[in-house]
Amino acid sequence: MSMKFRAFVSVDIRPGESLISAVRDLQRSRADLKIVRTELMHLTLKFLGDTEEDLIGDLMTRIAGASEGVGPFSIRLKGMGAFPSLSNIRVVWAGIEDGRFLTQIAEKLDSSMIDIGFERDKKGFVPHLTLARTRSPKNIINIQEILRTNAATDYGEYEVDRILLKKSVLNPQGPIYSTVGEHLLGKTSE
Repeated sequence: MSMKFRAFVSVDIRPGESLISAVRDLQRSRADLKIVRTELMHLTLKFLGDTEEDLIGDLMTRIAGASEGVGPFSIRLKGMGAFPSLSNIRVVWAGIEDGRFLTQIAEKLDSSMIDIGFERDKKGFVPHLTLARTRSPKNIINIQEILRTNAATDYGEYEVDRILLKKSVLNPQGPIYSTVGEHLLGKTSE
């Protein structure tokens, strides 16, 4: 019997000081936010959802394939915004400059997983780092203010040297993530 787990493919980000202070501003906003804990911050390349454990090897092969020819690279986190819009904030994110390698890998992953039962991402890939989600519109004006203030704030450069297959276990205190597989960029498969 194969077990299922909630899976996603990501790049982990260890936030620097400027990003941590932006998160503190959100925490102090008195808005009804569920803030991503800084040690769990990541850029999702593809959300897989319920996944058979038997597929892990196959998924790792596809992650390696999608990132073939891409060595370690850096991205810059810059600016803050919201999905779907500033007037209707569901997700607060930090923007990503030089996200082309992330986009390239995410798009290849997306098309390489259709034949093993994972649907294409209908919205298309937009590189971003989720910082918080709103639970209600309470005090949303405070978040809008923080977003305007930080629209062009530079949160520094981050090195991306590996792509991770992660498992997410949801519990009342928030999700617990663990790494199920890791692909180092620039490593050729033997």
